[in-house]
Amino acid sequence: MSGHPEVLWQPSAEQIEATNLAAYVGWLNRERGSSFAASDYKTLQAWSSTEIEQFWASIWDYFTVDADGDADIVLADRTMPGTKWFPGTSLNFAEHVFRGKGDEVLALIEQSELRPLREFTWGELRLQTAAIAAGMKRLGVGRGDRVAAYLPNGPEAIAGFLAAASIGAIWSSCSPDFGADSVVDRFSQIEPKLLLTVNGYSYNGRRFDRMEEVAAIEAALPSVKSTVVLDYLGEARDLDSLRAGVGWDEAFPLANEPLSFARVPFDHPLWILYSSGTTGMPKPIVQGHGGILLEHLKKMWLHLDARPGDRVFWFTTTGWMMWNFLAGVLLTDAAIVLYDGSPAWPEPDTLWQLADDAGVTCFGAGAAYLVSCMREGIVPRTSERPLASLRSIGSTGSPLPPEAFTWVSEQFGKDLWLFSTSGGTDVCTAFVGGCPVLPVYAGELQSASLGVSLKAFDEAGNSLIGEVGELVITEPLPSMPVSFWGDDDGSRLRESYFEMYPGLWRHGDWIEITDRGTAIIYGRSDSTINRGGVRIGTAEIYRSVLRESGVADALVVDLPTDESGAESTIILFVVLGPGIELDDQMIARIRDDLRKACSPRHVPDQVLAVPAVPRTISGKLLEVPVKRILLGADAEKVASRGSLANPDALDWFIEFAAQRTAS
Repeated sequence: MSGHPEVLWQPSAEQIEATNLAAYVGWLNRERGSSFAASDYKTLQAWSSTEIEQFWASIWDYFTVDADGDADIVLADRTMPGTKWFPGTSLNFAEHVFRGKGDEVLALIEQSELRPLREFTWGELRLQTAAIAAGMKRLGVGRGDRVAAYLPNGPEAIAGFLAAASIGAIWSSCSPDFGADSVVDRFSQIEPKLLLTVNGYSYNGRRFDRMEEVAAIEAALPSVKSTVVLDYLGEARDLDSLRAGVGWDEAFPLANEPLSFARVPFDHPLWILYSSGTTGMPKPIVQGHGGILLEHLKKMWLHLDARPGDRVFWFTTTGWMMWNFLAGVLLTDAAIVLYDGSPAWPEPDTLWQLADDAGVTCFGAGAAYLVSCMREGIVPRTSERPLASLRSIGSTGSPLPPEAFTWVSEQFGKDLWLFSTSGGTDVCTAFVGGCPVLPVYAGELQSASLGVSLKAFDEAGNSLIGEVGELVITEPLPSMPVSFWGDDDGSRLRESYFEMYPGLWRHGDWIEITDRGTAIIYGRSDSTINRGGVRIGTAEIYRSVLRESGVADALVVDLPTDESGAESTIILFVVLGPGIELDDQMIARIRDDLRKACSPRHVPDQVLAVPAVPRTISGKLLEVPVKRILLGADAEKVASRGSLANPDALDWFIEFAAQRTAS
């Protein structure tokens, strides 16, 4: 059972009243005859996740969704998978992004290792989007065609996405630091007609020419009719190596083209995202215009609490769903802040300096980034860098340990709202996380999001409170995948989410829901340690191990030692700090701490030092792929090197697996 940890932040009555959520509640009470109170989120959330037709109809009406057709039918039935939302309606996501935005109002701010801080107005973004949309049409791209982007996190990617959406084309993107094989693994499945790319990028102060990779990607994609190359390096490259190469300015000249919007059916594909690609071929996840529109209107306004004049930043690349999430903030009256490059170059505090220079009000990053700042002793707020505009910090990607919650509170005081969120690429949002009217407890996510029927289930399908179980969603959400691309019979979709509990979404995370309605994520359920029927998430193990001052990073696996799986061996791999050696005393301390923090069953059988543990570009640990490699699987089939931040880290584990097999 969870205790009652320290309250790190508590909104005042005045702060609650000033939220977008309070405004929505007021509207509900006036227009729907409700009697909710903004301060009683628990009651509001319970209604929203059970009376889902009423709730999503209220989101449609409150945000005055512009659509053709009759919106009276929210959904025909609640059957998952296959739920049909707002049948018979047509709309366009990009139309709602640009709706009501004045030309002189700030839309986005950009900075990269190659470009200084620059602001873009809605007029500039509209002009660029219209030019790209017109160019796409000239290149033969139309409704339903796929546009694949190999672009950095800059205004061209945002404008490219909005242009594709405006004409009913389908967007899909990868970051330029992805290797060619990983890009082809993704894009070959969707057969794009248009490839948008850069000639290179910069990271850690080093320039990387990518024209060889671009040529390899284009050659592997026969469906591509045009490859448009942006000169991002400021060093124009010869396009002769490309089959269908054309320069960005030539393809998309700024010519005051009108920007129009093709309304498409509610579930028409908006974009295709991909599962992490750490366990073989990534799954192409299709999400629709209408579902993402409703989810992001709800999430960005009511949970992120984005307001006019706000500047929302999230450290991401175009290869992570958080880029799509950040683009969704453009549905509000806030501006977004984009950054491309290393978070620690030229200085370890580069992102905090960006936040100060850009006047960021909401600073978002992966949990791994916040933990690294804590461990490296970075001081975000100083007299020279007051971060005067900063109102909130968001964390996602992996569980944020309580120590990092406390560190943020110590650095910023109790006036700053820290929200940890958990959801996934599968829905391009968070099931559970930030809520601006609730307190923040160290180590816990504040609450299930509105409209989300969140449960923790045991193996028999019983709902749990105060115990760890499978994260399950028992009612449909509009942003659940329309399909997996190419999965015509829906079998891959059902296998991925609906097999364990038929008709219910099983997400694959371990979660505990407390009696206060908060939640704790314990990591992926398929990498959970299980000894003698006692289960524990890997996040708990890392929390304990990383308290050891000499340990910089860690990865743990539980390997079965007999066919039944009843017997197993736990191996803990640790990355040590400079000059630190893994001696018997350190191993004893690690084991003793784990015995006290977790249980005697979860003390590792082996503790081994490794040069590095493999992580994806977005910071996720490769627990399951490493486990499979150690059990004898082909590393190239279970882990996509091109999707890793440190692909060479796999080599140690491959060699170790060979040694285990030989012995």
